[in-house]
Order: sequence, then structure tokens, then C-alpha cells
Amino acid sequence: MHEVGITQSIVEIAERTARSGGAKRVLSVTVEIGALSGVIPEAVEFCFEACSKGTFLENARLIIERVPGMGRCPNCAGETEIDAYSCECPACGAFGLETLQGKELRVKEMEID
Repeated sequence: MHEVGITQSIVEIAERTARSGGAKRVLSVTVEIGALSGVIPEAVEFCFEACSKGTFLENARLIIERVPGMGRCPNCAGETEIDAYSCECPACGAFGLETLQGKELRVKEMEID
């Protein structure tokens, strides 16, 4: 489960940022996870408490914002919601949809004390 390493990185990034800002602790951290990122949000939630123990994020609230996959057709320029298995435009049947969003994995914001 690579989500353990990802969650550890989220905690490290948030803690480093909080320390540099003079914070005593992190109250909440908001993370964007795209549907096409390959990361399972529920697994990050599961790992968060263990990964944050003994850090500035201990007892912090994890807020996950899920970003849906969106793609654009190279033929008709139509935009549609996509998943990891989407390859055909539902409007015209063309293949090779361009990914517009859904690969996000980032710390968006933090609430500090």
C-alpha cells in the first residue's frame, strides 16, 4: 500500500510548512486527491492518524477533496468526466481523450495554531 508513504509525505510537508510559519500545531490539513492519481482516499484517511502521531499534526483533522477526472476529445473538443479506463468520447466515439484534471495529489491548505 503506497498510501502509507504518501500520507507520511503529506504529514512531513504540512509539518515543515507549519514549523517555518511559527505554528505550534496543525489543526487541519486539506488535501486534493484526483480520481486518476492512483491514490485511494480511504487508505490515506486510514493511515493519517498513525502517520501524524507525535508530530505537529497529531489530532489534526484531515480534509480530503476529491477531484473528478475530466477529459477533452481531440476530435469534437467535447469535455466529459472520465475514469482510468475511459478512452472513447461518449459524444463522437473518438479515442485518445486528453486528461484535463484528476491527477492531482497536493496539500491545498492548512489551519494552524
